[in-house]
Amino acid sequence: MPLLSIIVPIYNVDTFLHECISSIVSQSLQDIEIILVDDGSSDNSLQICEYYRRLDNRVILIEKKKNEGLVVARKTGIQSASGEYIIYIDADDWIKPNYIENIYNEALQYGVDAVFPSHIRE
Repeated sequence: MPLLSIIVPIYNVDTFLHECISSIVSQSLQDIEIILVDDGSSDNSLQICEYYRRLDNRVILIEKKKNEGLVVARKTGIQSASGEYIIYIDADDWIKPNYIENIYNEALQYGVDAVFPSHIRE
């Protein structure tokens, strides 16, 4: 069982997707599963997801044929998650190399069920 399940809902974001997924697979905390939920994309998003699925065995790809929106995509990811904690990363975002480790350590240090990190907008 991984420590964290990272769910990335994806819909027509091929412009940003490499940077997003690359930042997740290169995290300092390696005991993670990465759940990519393609929500019926019509661009190259699915092909990018397939590339990372072949590259890294921690990547789980869920392909939906029809776009049902962000909330349904997140719920679909939750159904496949097996981590102790779950985090959502938007497909047009990227994270620093120690982001996931820091969040996990905060949860452990304070014995909390949820951590709500801040973000920086560029």
